[in-house]
Amino acid sequence: MTAAETDEQLAERLATAAGAILLDLRARGGLDGKTLGKAGDERANAMLCREIRATRPADALLSEEEKDNPARCSNSRVWIIDPLDGTREYGEGRDDWAVHVALAVDGVATVGAVALPGLGVTLTSGVPVALQPANQPLRMLVSRTRPAAEAVFVAERFHAELLAMGSAGAKAMAVVLGQADIYLHTGGQYEWDNCAPVAVAQAAGLHVSRVDGSPIRYNNPDTYLPDLLICRKELAEEVLRVAAEYSSLA
Repeated sequence: MTAAETDEQLAERLATAAGAILLDLRARGGLDGKTLGKAGDERANAMLCREIRATRPADALLSEEEKDNPARCSNSRVWIIDPLDGTREYGEGRDDWAVHVALAVDGVATVGAVALPGLGVTLTSGVPVALQPANQPLRMLVSRTRPAAEAVFVAERFHAELLAMGSAGAKAMAVVLGQADIYLHTGGQYEWDNCAPVAVAQAAGLHVSRVDGSPIRYNNPDTYLPDLLICRKELAEEVLRVAAEYSSLA
């Protein structure tokens, strides 16, 4: 780290380094499934927290793997991290897992880096990805294990193909990379699940909001976030309308 390292560079460096730790641990063998996921979470989290505290000592920190300190809410700058998003996928030897490193400033996802170590890629708000043309037919992301009824309803209205994928970060980055067009999640997440993906998606020019169209705010006393929409901007108005229609029928 040098004195000139920006927040964007720090986020990218740390997300990539955590991914390397996770890949190395998995490659060594001897652990698998939940045991591997737990060990990976602990090692990646230890490095990330140590580095953030050393390089940004005045900032607050919120991690999935650390006991929350409510004092963070009085700090305008908070780093929000998920050392291993998609523990199940990581433990199963899949590639659809991620590392999230984000900085929220005054409640806004301002800086983000999402490493996809299994694909050898780290996407960052500092170097936005150029969006690709929409897929034909459209493609909509859903959970591998519990596709949300709202998402299936919207996909049917758009005649979109359903694409099952693991972690939240992997799904969000699939939209950024043009592999899919809509990521609608209504099953509940936490701030570390989507702060970094939201920052990267916003920087790439995608629409990001709650499912009612309101903005997503971070560094809240309660870190639970009920829902999320990441999609191409030209689809946002209609996706929100159809999602609202589903809510009225439910």
